Amino acid sequence: MYNTDHIRNFVVIAHIDHGKSTLADRLLELTHSVETRNMKPQLLDQMDLERERGITIKMQPVRMLYEVSRALAAVEGAVLLVDATQGVQAQTLTNLHIASAEGLTIIPAVNKIDVADARVEETVEELADLLNILPERVVQVSAKTGAGVLDVLARIVEEVPPPAISPVGVGVFRALIFDSLFESHRGIIAYVRVVDGSIASGTRAKLFVSGTPFEVKDVGIFSPALTSVPVLSAGDIGYIVTGIKDPTRVRIGDTVGPADLQKAQGLELLSGYRDPQPVLWASFFPEHEEDYEVLRDALGKLRLNDASLTFEPESSPVLGRSFICGFLGMLHLEIVTERLRREFSISVVTASPSIAYEITKKDGSMEIVSSAAKFPSKDQIISVREPWMSAEIIVPNTYLGDVMTLLDIHEGVLVVSEPFSVGRHTAADGVRMKLRAEMPLREVVSDFFDKLKSVTSGYASLSYKPAGMRDAHVECVEVRVADEPVPPLARIVSQAKTSFAARALVTLLKDTLPRQMFQVKIQAVVGGRIIASETLSALKKDVTGYLYGGDRSRKMKLWKKQKEGKKRLKAAGRVYIPPEVYVRVLKHRP
Repeated sequence: MYNTDHIRNFVVIAHIDHGKSTLADRLLELTHSVETRNMKPQLLDQMDLERERGITIKMQPVRMLYEVSRALAAVEGAVLLVDATQGVQAQTLTNLHIASAEGLTIIPAVNKIDVADARVEETVEELADLLNILPERVVQVSAKTGAGVLDVLARIVEEVPPPAISPVGVGVFRALIFDSLFESHRGIIAYVRVVDGSIASGTRAKLFVSGTPFEVKDVGIFSPALTSVPVLSAGDIGYIVTGIKDPTRVRIGDTVGPADLQKAQGLELLSGYRDPQPVLWASFFPEHEEDYEVLRDALGKLRLNDASLTFEPESSPVLGRSFICGFLGMLHLEIVTERLRREFSISVVTASPSIAYEITKKDGSMEIVSSAAKFPSKDQIISVREPWMSAEIIVPNTYLGDVMTLLDIHEGVLVVSEPFSVGRHTAADGVRMKLRAEMPLREVVSDFFDKLKSVTSGYASLSYKPAGMRDAHVECVEVRVADEPVPPLARIVSQAKTSFAARALVTLLKDTLPRQMFQVKIQAVVGGRIIASETLSALKKDVTGYLYGGDRSRKMKLWKKQKEGKKRLKAAGRVYIPPEVYVRVLKHRP
């Protein structure tokens, strides 16, 4: 049986900007996994977007003398990294909960101990208290200078167990797909964790979920470039070149096994990733209708290494064909939009994001609606339910009042408030508080996080998780232009904000719509009742400009004719709304 005693699979997890990428750089240097001439900052952050934003979007696997993986389901240990200048953040707690649920061995480490305003002692105490361990068990490191990084490696070797393997028949193998990418000449390359047996080039294999058979074209490891090896064995993390060209066939979380029916008989699917559930939906329209198929192909390829992205085709009578896409939040939406532009040269029009509502109708049916245009009329509805979130906020006590006010504005309910920090703190930070609040998801994904950062001068941190479905106090604001309904511009808004949202919507339309030859009424309607209205004045044309002198009677006749013409236009004509007007209104979030 293949010996895995010398393999350690681990992941580095941390709040944003706490030093994951820099620590990875030092680990690669110290283990001589990358030649010095090829070393550069943020080596594993391979997207330009990651380097520009200073965030890690895609965790990159790499083989060292030890092994690092991006996915918790593919590893046995995790280095929990905390910035000594910021302390434990809300996202730190979320990462810890996920890692603990996966049964991972946790190696706690405090980073940036070399920074002048580092609160090393206090942060070590916070982390030790959080994990219920002695402060001496927390590793102190500077990923920038390399101080303490060898201690991290030593702890990984000592405490993280080697990967467990199970005895299986000869030629029987199983591997878990935890990521993938598409290459035009080699097809889909699956990133895998081999659980049983071994896989080599030329092996006949299949994907258990999709049932797709294929011949393995190549196998290899990450160094961090894709590097071919003769075989991948149980405990290894590597890649398989499948040759499959259809992105819909390969899914993160699928099991790769033998194509031979006899060998595959009785083999169970590996417990891989649970598909992340989207919490936010938005329609993507290609800027040019002819790019629709190109957009479909690009979304399919992004889906290969982003299991949290979902999309389905839809159609709008105004803007044409599009895709309704599901996201984990606003940052996820922004990243996908930017990746489409950079990696596929596709610009998209993004409709105003929305969430999914559970509607029970008077005919006894229940439906899930994420589009205001499909929201049933008020007289058809018995009840509406919406997802709520449980949010954890860590904030200096100085800003507690501002945060409480913000929660109230966003319909949040405070559940508990308690001191979080221990030990001495700098005057700028103050004693920190941990708040747990519950609030509607529609408020979380609007502009809550941006406002939270603003009112706390950037000191607050936020994490959230689902808290179930609850009754929703929302209304659908419909838009009418010249007495004609315009379904694509409808909005679902909180009842408490209906008047404000309606006024903002009609004002924006008045400022955006081209003027017509007649007056145009712009109205916002809820349940058949007009709650906001604006009038777009008629475009004036000087029909008497060519006349000279004082022929007043002739001018009067022309003005009367013009007035009658405008009445006919108003009675017979519908207002044409240009696509750019829809685009501007759809992007606006009142």
